[in-house]
Amino acid sequence: MNNAFNNLIIFNGYPLAVVVAVGLHVLLLAGLLYLQSNNEVEALELVQPTVITALFIDENPQVRNERVIERQRVQRQQEREEQQRAAEAAAAQQAREEAERQAAEQRAREQEAERQRQALVEREELERQRAEQERLRQERERQQEAERQRQQELDREQAQAAERQRQEEAARRREREAAEAAAAQAARNEFELVQSATGLIQQLVQEHWSRPPSARNGMRAIIQIRMLPTGELLDATITQSSGDAAFDRSAENAVYRAAPFSELQDLPINVFNANFRSLSLIFEPQDLLN
Repeated sequence: MNNAFNNLIIFNGYPLAVVVAVGLHVLLLAGLLYLQSNNEVEALELVQPTVITALFIDENPQVRNERVIERQRVQRQQEREEQQRAAEAAAAQQAREEAERQAAEQRAREQEAERQRQALVEREELERQRAEQERLRQERERQQEAERQRQQELDREQAQAAERQRQEEAARRREREAAEAAAAQAARNEFELVQSATGLIQQLVQEHWSRPPSARNGMRAIIQIRMLPTGELLDATITQSSGDAAFDRSAENAVYRAAPFSELQDLPINVFNANFRSLSLIFEPQDLLN
């Protein structure tokens, strides 16, 4: 459109001011005719038109056209530069937006990778904690089982020790009872032996004792005899006299005639030493008592 307008000016050789003035007058005339043809308006108010004075500058059209063309070229150059700058700015903006988008995507990928890494670390930590808890639980169970086994072993040992102690006490009790029984039996045997040997000596002495005519009831003589384990008589001593010499001599003679007491050699030496190494015999007219 600009090219056509410029060509029109160049072709006619009229200045721009003249053309504008003519156009304004034509528009004003058209407005007046329109107002006059309107029946609703009773009166037409005439307006004094603005006088436009055209200034005519004496200028070479060729130079003016070249200047116009240069301005147009410069304007087009500026427009191209502005378009280029706008394109460069748009490209830069697009590059920035692309870079920001890529950076955002990179950040999102990094955040996702970090989230996944953190989730993996948390899962690994949770699994480690679970494994540690399981290990601790198994360790506690092993310790409890070991403690239970130790307690059972201790109980068995205590039971065995108690049983051994009971058996030992029972064995000692049986041994003690056996020893006591043996001692009692030995004592009984020893007592029987002593009684038997003593009775034998009394019987032998009584068989050899002849009471003198002077013997009276109530007389009492005690003779202590000492013997060897073979039954041989070492001596006989009157430790208590009856008061009658004939009674005392008859008792002493009875001991010597009854000796030796060979039956004593069958006695155990301890029984002989305890009971027959020294023995007292009692002589009374009624009987011979020890």
